[in-house]
Amino acid sequence: MRKFSFIAHMPDAPGSLHRAAEIIKEYDGNINRIQFDRRIDPGTVFYEVTATDESYRKITGKLAEIGYLQSSIKPLDFLKFCVYLPHQPGALYEFLSYTTSAGANIALIDFDDKGRHPHRLTVSLNLEQSMVIDQLLDQLKSRYRLEIIEYDKTGRHLDDTVFYVRYAQEVRDIIGESEETFLLSFLADTNHIVQELMDRGCDPRRAFDCVLTTGRTINETKGDRFYADVQQFPLSPGITLYCFQLPCGGSIFLIQTPDEIVMIDTGYGIYHDAVMTMFSHYGLGNLRNLSRIIVTHADADHCGAAGFFPVPVLLHKDTLEIIRTNNRAYGSRNQESVLEEFYTKMINLFSEFNAPQDIRVFPDPVGLSRGTLPVISTFHAGEVTFEVLEGLGGHTCGQIFLYSPTHGLIFAADSVINFASLTKERADYSSLAAFLVTSVNVNSELAKQERTTLLALAEETDRALAGTGQRCLICGGHGAVSVLENGKLTPLGDIEHYVAKKE
Repeated sequence: MRKFSFIAHMPDAPGSLHRAAEIIKEYDGNINRIQFDRRIDPGTVFYEVTATDESYRKITGKLAEIGYLQSSIKPLDFLKFCVYLPHQPGALYEFLSYTTSAGANIALIDFDDKGRHPHRLTVSLNLEQSMVIDQLLDQLKSRYRLEIIEYDKTGRHLDDTVFYVRYAQEVRDIIGESEETFLLSFLADTNHIVQELMDRGCDPRRAFDCVLTTGRTINETKGDRFYADVQQFPLSPGITLYCFQLPCGGSIFLIQTPDEIVMIDTGYGIYHDAVMTMFSHYGLGNLRNLSRIIVTHADADHCGAAGFFPVPVLLHKDTLEIIRTNNRAYGSRNQESVLEEFYTKMINLFSEFNAPQDIRVFPDPVGLSRGTLPVISTFHAGEVTFEVLEGLGGHTCGQIFLYSPTHGLIFAADSVINFASLTKERADYSSLAAFLVTSVNVNSELAKQERTTLLALAEETDRALAGTGQRCLICGGHGAVSVLENGKLTPLGDIEHYVAKKE
């Protein structure tokens, strides 16, 4: 017995759901999940069933035989026109016989003999084949006076009677053409998280909009529309820290020494080409001196471009498992959450995730700690020595932090962020993830403990550096590099706005 999922598109008529359930029962299938909501789409139903391979083959075969199984999600043609009917009994009936014969789904019909145009009928149709539309128009033109208002073959103007077809077309616009099986699977996964969010009292339309807005926002900030906010800090003679805040998602940090460059987090894969151009603008060339990448955690905005670089990638073993399982909630109490799993798949798809290749896993803790955070390793970037601190599993399992007490540096990943330094655009983008997973932290209590420990460590470091002219720089996974001023995060130094050059 295995679990299968499929999509049914059935008549909006009494008994349709009952007929499908009868077929599933007939072949010993057990329904694990069903979702149908007329407010979203009056004909599309999502199923998950447990059955043997043979039973599932018979179930889907029978559903296909009666026209219920949806095996493709191709865009429909949309036609809107006015037709002038004779004002006599049976005129509408005769006209509708043509549309019915063509298999057209009427999305809109509008007629009023007391209105400004008493003989004009306005109709919108959704059809599956352009050839059918052409044949229908030829038939109608020979019988009636017609005015074509709109004829669209892209699927962009379909109405909500075929909501999922229109939604699939909008996904295509973001990711390009894809296999039908992939789109059907993505639709089913989206429907599943919408079902979960509806159970929590959320508006289903907002959930669909958040998914599409996430993909569009990333797409609209790549290439020649890319930009970043950049900070530079001299750490010691010949050693410079760079912070690049990307348009969406996390920041990239580079530590440049006379002999090497160390990268901390990579940003989204979709930004890679634009990021490399930006590095050249700042005199970093093609990073030929890049020696290694440190990944703080497995979210795509922090490691999604790691596979582009032919250098070792150092990360926590749980981060590796999150990448392997494609589920950011791996190892947490939310591991079975459909929201977390879908979000991981969605963001990896939209951001063109490129997984690291040459992976080196940090060792287990050896007994040393900084507050509640175990020390699991150390490394050097030039003369700067870092401790690698293991997180508690608050934001994600496997998140790590980097700490240099002598140079006053804390790379706090997504556990300490100067939210006030985020632009409105970045804050709005971040809110999309917060809605789709209800909380970006897989364990909010542990995330709070991580933040408390890191801020206490920053205060302790500031006290130790007093009189040297140095401050403890808090390098959050998002936002500006900051220092603590009276307990509040305050951006430090100048922030330069970089904009990609138009080609």
